[in-house]
Amino acid sequence: MFEHEVYDAHTHIGHVRQESPRLTADEMLTWMDEHGIDRVVLLSLESPEASSYYITTNSVLNLAATHPERFIPFCGLDPRMAITSGETGYETRIREYVERGARGFGELKAGLPIDDERMQRLYELCAQFELPLLFHLDNRRCTDEVGLPGFEAMLQSYPEVDFIAHAPGWWAHISADADSLGGYPDGPVEPGGRCDELLTAYENCYADISAGSGWNALTRDPTFGQSFLERHEDKLLFGTDYLYPGQDVPQLDLLETFDLSEEMARKLLSTNLDDILR
Repeated sequence: MFEHEVYDAHTHIGHVRQESPRLTADEMLTWMDEHGIDRVVLLSLESPEASSYYITTNSVLNLAATHPERFIPFCGLDPRMAITSGETGYETRIREYVERGARGFGELKAGLPIDDERMQRLYELCAQFELPLLFHLDNRRCTDEVGLPGFEAMLQSYPEVDFIAHAPGWWAHISADADSLGGYPDGPVEPGGRCDELLTAYENCYADISAGSGWNALTRDPTFGQSFLERHEDKLLFGTDYLYPGQDVPQLDLLETFDLSEEMARKLLSTNLDDILR
């Protein structure tokens, strides 16, 4: 489908939703081959609020080791876990994951404010081990206030960490009239939204366009979506949030939906993620 090398920055292998079937590694590989996707980031889900089932970092690392040329593993850790030896224990755990091949941290989807002191323990470790961090922001996970002051404070406090924003709470703020952290707003986008502001102001702010929230944000006002992609071609990552067999993935129509130059397409589809992972 795509003429460029394609990296999907947001996927899950395993059982995520109780109402959806489990996705196996072989099914993921088949789906990737069918759609011309070269590599995918495999994300863990280590928090009780994250999904119907846990996807552990151990399972992600073990799967990635079977197909290292296709799977890019991220690691995860809930900051509320009772880990022996406290702070040192958290550091030991992340070091072990990095030594086993973890290239980033996420999906962070904990039921805590994004600027909670316990969450900041994780940001410090991401800075220490040079791990980009992909997080889910809504009204239940990695929460914030409307306007995203907590997230902005974290961008300022941890400039060494590349934060990859995702989910309804982030993408609602593509419009300046955002008034909640949930749902899928429709209608024209009011310019001056916080997504534009934060992506422009902070070198360490990125976003992936995965899931219904990312696609809705780009397509609710197609003219604005086109200009948004052009403004932030260096900060956006192609992603799907593919997590069960047969899932509808509108992001696969990206090049047909928007008028992307060859350079823009290459950045969105692969090189932006490549740059973050280096």
